[in-house]
Amino acid sequence: MTKSVTIIGAGLGGLTLARVLHVHGVPATIYEAELSAETRTQGGQLDIHEQDGQAALEAAGLTDAFRAIIHEGGAASRVLDQDGAVLLDEPDDSRRPEVLRGDLRRILLESLPAETVQWGRKLTDVAPLGDGRHALTFAEGSSVTTGLLVGADGAWSKVRPLLSIAAPEYVGTTFIETYLYDADERHAAAAEAVGAGAMFALAPGKGIFAHREAGGVLHTYVALNRSAEWFAGIDFGEAAAVTARIAAEFDGWAPALTALITDGEAAPIPRPIYALPSGHRWDHVPGVTLLGDAAHLASPAGEGANLAMFDGAELGKAIAARPDDIEAALAAYEAAMFARSESAATDAHLVLDLCLGDRAPLSLVDFFTGAVRGGREGPAQP
Repeated sequence: MTKSVTIIGAGLGGLTLARVLHVHGVPATIYEAELSAETRTQGGQLDIHEQDGQAALEAAGLTDAFRAIIHEGGAASRVLDQDGAVLLDEPDDSRRPEVLRGDLRRILLESLPAETVQWGRKLTDVAPLGDGRHALTFAEGSSVTTGLLVGADGAWSKVRPLLSIAAPEYVGTTFIETYLYDADERHAAAAEAVGAGAMFALAPGKGIFAHREAGGVLHTYVALNRSAEWFAGIDFGEAAAVTARIAAEFDGWAPALTALITDGEAAPIPRPIYALPSGHRWDHVPGVTLLGDAAHLASPAGEGANLAMFDGAELGKAIAARPDDIEAALAAYEAAMFARSESAATDAHLVLDLCLGDRAPLSLVDFFTGAVRGGREGPAQP
């Protein structure tokens, strides 16, 4: 009989794994550091791809629930230059429907037995005991022993060191996140510039990425290629000063674009971009594996959440299919995951360069129109 699975992290990947295991009658427990599902907001919109994210949701039996949360029209895309001129404008073609990350997490949580997620359990130490077993210690003092451990705990995974000495490194780009609310009424010029879905206003080394979300919300990420030291010199506790400092980097840009920075109605939050080495992999270790960012953190290119969910679904199916040979199931899962994640990491580096490299924004237009490898898939929001 398949042993119970211990999952660290209640993100999209860990939840998908638990759900697919539940569908196949395999018990699982998720330990999550956050105190509840409402502890923090869950980020912006995600475009869910047919070949991975949608396939994972189908394996989880959640296709209908997924379709009920789609933001219709949200997959429209446009590329602008710094003067606000529209270089490319494509409508939503429904191939990669957009949903809010929080809504997606909610339908996954609702699909699991209530006791599956153990909230407020921050992992502080994990130690191998031999024979594939591991001892887990949590911040509040509790501990458990597991025979099958999955690290779904993101970029700074506490489980990863059991398998690999690799650590994420800063890629030289930071996003600054902010929001505008009731945009069509209160920020009409910015709302018109953004359009119906995603907007990319780009120049070499900098860009403004914005996305229209439900309820007239404009969710913005301002991207700058700057050193970690440059950002360390900014006090993000002083919102007005931060806004002025970041806006100065876009001096001379169209007012409808800079308004996405200067009129921000949420404190600007820095999101430095880190990545694991492309092709990150490890020799199989009994009783433990990784999924999602814990396994293959890469620059944002619209793939991270999709790959994490697909990892979870594929791992869940592998475990359920080989209840008498779990180590073979883990090894097979890892081999396939290594190949797809290496390809995705290579593409992520390409997309970041297309957005912020020397030919931006024309390089991104070429990408969308199929003039370079990757074709019309295009990048998604961070």
